[in-house]
Amino acid sequence: MSWIYLTIAGLLEIGWAVGLKYTEGFSKLIPSALTITAMIGSMFFLGKALKVLPIGTAYGVWVGIGTVGAAIFGMILFNEAATIPRLIFLSLLIISIIGLKLTA
Repeated sequence: MSWIYLTIAGLLEIGWAVGLKYTEGFSKLIPSALTITAMIGSMFFLGKALKVLPIGTAYGVWVGIGTVGAAIFGMILFNEAATIPRLIFLSLLIISIIGLKLTA
């Protein structure tokens, strides 16, 4: 169950990272409320996962999921660069996340 909690925490991290862009410095009420809710949920589920998982593994996976997801959504939603080197390094992050899962 801890890995499910960690996955949910990572997905919520993607949501709040992307949501920050829509808050316009927390000047827009609804995007700000959704972003803050995602932040709280992400921390809640990370905390639940940490009851069982080692901090280094859980934090690394959580940040990795957020980083990869935010980068992908940035490319899709905000027309950020999708260069070959960037995609290679995102692939390395995915490999690292899988490696941390397999060695935990």
